[in-house]
Amino acid sequence: MKEQGRNGAIDMFRGLVMFLMVTVNDFWKVHDVPHFLEHYATFEDGMGVSDIVYPMFLFAMGMSVPYAIDRRFDKGFSGESTLGHILSRTLALLLMGVFIVNGESGDIAPLPGYGEGLYWMLTVLGFFLVWNAYPKDWRPARWLRGAGLGILLFLALTFRSADGSLFRAHWWGILGQIGWMYLFTATAYLLTRKKPGIMAVLWGAALLLNLFTAPTRGGAPLLPKGNFITDFADALHIGNGHAVLMALGGTVLTLTCRRLASSRKPVQVATGIGAIALLTAGGILAHQLQITSKNLGTLPWCLYVSAISVAAYLLLRILEKKGWTRWFAPFRPAGTATLTVYMIPYLLISLWIFVDPPIPAWLCGWVGVLKCVVVAFLCIGITALLGKAGIKLKI
Repeated sequence: MKEQGRNGAIDMFRGLVMFLMVTVNDFWKVHDVPHFLEHYATFEDGMGVSDIVYPMFLFAMGMSVPYAIDRRFDKGFSGESTLGHILSRTLALLLMGVFIVNGESGDIAPLPGYGEGLYWMLTVLGFFLVWNAYPKDWRPARWLRGAGLGILLFLALTFRSADGSLFRAHWWGILGQIGWMYLFTATAYLLTRKKPGIMAVLWGAALLLNLFTAPTRGGAPLLPKGNFITDFADALHIGNGHAVLMALGGTVLTLTCRRLASSRKPVQVATGIGAIALLTAGGILAHQLQITSKNLGTLPWCLYVSAISVAAYLLLRILEKKGWTRWFAPFRPAGTATLTVYMIPYLLISLWIFVDPPIPAWLCGWVGVLKCVVVAFLCIGITALLGKAGIKLKI
């Protein structure tokens, strides 16, 4: 049975994850942050709060895919136009990711007449000019998009890093990786939407790929690189499968919820708790073979984060059904204008670079964390004000 309307619990889940993402991304400005909040080292067996934020966002993205694609079909769009929409969104995320990666690659040389602060300001301006949600059939939109493309093209052609490197894709960045995972997950759902069980099979295949290609405790994977499976995975930009495992997990959860939509609430809750237990148990078993590591993308990390994601969504769904959602109001823009919230910190970074304020010694530990929380709320507040002015990134 297909659920009708917008799933508010997904908006809440996505909004809270984005709030956490902006918060932990601001830790670089403070020191002595409690270790359990930070990223764990590559070979450190465990994970901090910062290690679960990005994969949870992938999980939320995967949950949204069936709703977004089915909504297009409900509006009368064809499969071909939907595929084109998927490709255009992917391209936008890849381009944004590359611009951000270049900005983060090191000091930007002042040769073209701009430095790091102006680079970030122009980049964010270009993004908003090109991908703003303009009113339909508003004639100035084409000129504004053209101006945005001109700004981005100028930056790409004139960019030079401190070591003289040109503008290039060092890697695709967070947004780029989200783009590749979105392309895989959305295309897979588009092709199999009438047979939703295939998505669960793909999730199982991603799990096995990750199990055999992520490093074991001995340092080497069970299946070394240089074979058809790993080469094919690399060609699809899914590597050892950890990112696509998270995205597909979100899609499978949405499809499972739809299947249980007509069941009694105790059955739905019991199924959710059972999934959490199975994922946790799977993580414990996989932990005997691999350490828990975000940087290595190991299976225990994937399964533990999946269990946390299911538990968070289950709780939010219960709160939504009971109408206990007023507490979410301060976070709401992060759930409905997520990409805008993600970009605001880069605008703040440009201002930070221009002003170059000293960081007080007392701004550390929990006081520093509180400052990062305030910055995250500031970004959400700016997003809300921009939304009222008709400015919102939409790809």
